[in-house]
Amino acid sequence: MISTAALLPIYAVPLALAVVGWAIHHTMRTARNRDMLAHNRASGLAEPPGLHPRIDPARCIGCGACVRACPESDVLGLVGRTAMLIEPWACVGHGVCLDACPAAAISLVFGTATRGIEVPVLGPGGETSIPGIHIAGELGGLGLIRNAITQGRETIDHIAAALRREGARADANLLDLVIVGCGPAGIAASLGAKAHGLSFEAIDQATMGGSVAHYPRGKLVMTAPAQLPLIGEVQLGSVSKEELLLFWQDVLRRTAIAPRFEEHVRSVEPEGGGFLVVSDKGHYRARRVLLAIGRGGTPRRLGVPGEDLPKVVYRLSDPGQYAGQRVMVIGGGDSALEAAATLAEVPGTTVTLVHRGSEFGSALRENREAAEALSTAGRITLYRAARPSAIRPDRVEIVGPDGPVALANDAVIACLGGTMPHEWLAQLGIAVETHHGVPLGQAI
Repeated sequence: MISTAALLPIYAVPLALAVVGWAIHHTMRTARNRDMLAHNRASGLAEPPGLHPRIDPARCIGCGACVRACPESDVLGLVGRTAMLIEPWACVGHGVCLDACPAAAISLVFGTATRGIEVPVLGPGGETSIPGIHIAGELGGLGLIRNAITQGRETIDHIAAALRREGARADANLLDLVIVGCGPAGIAASLGAKAHGLSFEAIDQATMGGSVAHYPRGKLVMTAPAQLPLIGEVQLGSVSKEELLLFWQDVLRRTAIAPRFEEHVRSVEPEGGGFLVVSDKGHYRARRVLLAIGRGGTPRRLGVPGEDLPKVVYRLSDPGQYAGQRVMVIGGGDSALEAAATLAEVPGTTVTLVHRGSEFGSALRENREAAEALSTAGRITLYRAARPSAIRPDRVEIVGPDGPVALANDAVIACLGGTMPHEWLAQLGIAVETHHGVPLGQAI
């Protein structure tokens, strides 16, 4: 019979090797994460863009469950025995880290102590400071697909209950609801409105899919099940932008919902106890209005002379139209890098990419590498730490590290992201407030 002492080395040596291996891995991982966090802070990329996790170090047990649950690479990481946002700029507010944490150390918040997030003031059912006007989705701070769907559905449930309490419509020509925006929140709201038997119109200034249509190619945009009215639970798992757009098209076909695409809403005005919604193609009278628009619907402006010239646009729609032209792409995010790479494939097109930063720190790694490779191959010309100072009919004047430069130009695509439509909300009288680390449940 083998003695216990003889068996000890057999088990102890592998165990010791495992412990040492884990310790080395942990030390290397911590050093990598700490370096990544320091790099992002030095590059000015230490602030998350919207809804994000706030981790209580006193509660965090360092298990790494949140790191493993996050579908976005390298957003969360362990530094020592504490989870941290090591690439805050890449956080899109999935919220799965909150559910994964076994120690209740995570809360989802809007804004930080140093960077405020502007969010409309919302009451129950997403009702704004103007009674009868509601907000759901990205405009209200919830840019994540699953959350936007949930809020669109729950807002319609609230509106339907309120309309039932108010009684039947006295005017047959008065709609129950106008939904402005047909992204995930708007489509979910449209499905809910049909399920409740409401009379409604859904309007969108762009095409199907809302802000999802302008995500980077292949980007994962939905990573958890969602409940859609008339459809049921949707278990898409990790899905690309292209797959999600096809799914939305199928949903509209199956439910016979026909939003009015490429129609721009100009104003929403109170009228006779309801609202008059005026677009560039018609007028709609309704008891309630739901704004399910995205922040990207109001492109961030360049702020330079000539930006209103017809040759200046704020997103790439048809690459083929730029064949043989001299095109300047302005921006350093995924949309700018993808636009430049796509245009570089168009025959005869000369592509220039201008970015105010010295690095493309806010773009996906594959897009950064693609831009660098195209630059090395001479297929696009990069101007870093540069910005446009004026746009002329036949050229663009930029200012960079080496001073002013004038570049011959036929078209400009400014991929600068979107901003809160302040003027439009102010015109409607909707109150907006700035949150500095306000928890999700308190902000909406």
